Amino acid sequence: MTRLPPAPCAVPEAPDPLVSRYLAYVRVEKRLASRTVELYTADLQKLQAQAHKAGVALLDVKHTHLRRWVAQMHSAGRSGRGIALILSGWRGFYAWLGREGLVPGNPVQDVRSPKVAKPLPKALSVDEAVQLARFEADAAGVDAFMEARDRCITELLYGCGLRIGELVGLDAQASGQARGWIDRDAGEAHVLGKGEKRRSVPVGSAALAALAAWLAIRQASAVSGGEGREALFISQRGTRLTPQHIRVRLKQRSHQAGLATPVHPHMLRHSFASHVLQSSGDLRAVQELLGHANITTTQVYTRLDFQHLAKIYDAAHPRAMSNGAGAKADAPPGEGAHRKAPGPPPENG
Repeated sequence: MTRLPPAPCAVPEAPDPLVSRYLAYVRVEKRLASRTVELYTADLQKLQAQAHKAGVALLDVKHTHLRRWVAQMHSAGRSGRGIALILSGWRGFYAWLGREGLVPGNPVQDVRSPKVAKPLPKALSVDEAVQLARFEADAAGVDAFMEARDRCITELLYGCGLRIGELVGLDAQASGQARGWIDRDAGEAHVLGKGEKRRSVPVGSAALAALAAWLAIRQASAVSGGEGREALFISQRGTRLTPQHIRVRLKQRSHQAGLATPVHPHMLRHSFASHVLQSSGDLRAVQELLGHANITTTQVYTRLDFQHLAKIYDAAHPRAMSNGAGAKADAPPGEGAHRKAPGPPPENG
């Protein structure tokens, strides 16, 4: 009777000589940090184990093998980000083999990891956003110039959903050269967004009041005639504010207002979009207000809105409560605590 060859074991007994040569190369010639070399070693141990298990030499690995191994790692629970890092290590190894003339091409080149789910944008609650917008620093020792300016900036970021670049591009008056300006009579902000696309967004009464207060102080300031004299928002030196300057000031202001989370400008844009969607349910309107070219970009806010609704349901509905007469005794474990947002709405219907 013919004996079958033994099944290959899952883990090879010793490192492949090619792997050892490559690790020596990245350690000595590329002078990579020891921690990086350790990570490469772990990645290539996984590659060698997979190839050994499949009964294929490292030089004979094809993209079909790699796609199968990626699928196996994903089904075993490894994250898309983790798989992407492993593939990066494998890709570097086969690129080196190619330069050494040992393989005709890089089999990892066109192999992609599963898509990594983008984290939801962080948004403030309505109460937190209003708390920040209404915040006024104590009168004692406060610089009236900076207080009026920073309050106006906060109102416009949250009240209009502007990008930080759109905000710093605003001029105090409309002109042919202005990238953006605010028409106080019409209650509209005209901005130049991504892709050099212009759009107009409404400006609410609270933001208009803050703008009027800021303009009065700005015009009376000695620095208003400086090099940034066209800019709506200027520093105490008279220069146009930079995005970084606003990030620092907003972070400080959110701390002074008593918010637990440091606030950055884009968080206020996310809060604007989420709160408008919660109130109106009109995704197309939110798309237009934000200046998104594609509605799929805006659809991330439906996930934020679903989270908000799920929290309300879990707190208020008797069949969602974990205790009491209306408790969901027959519900699967964790229901109500971990929810998946519905998929994007259809384009029509």
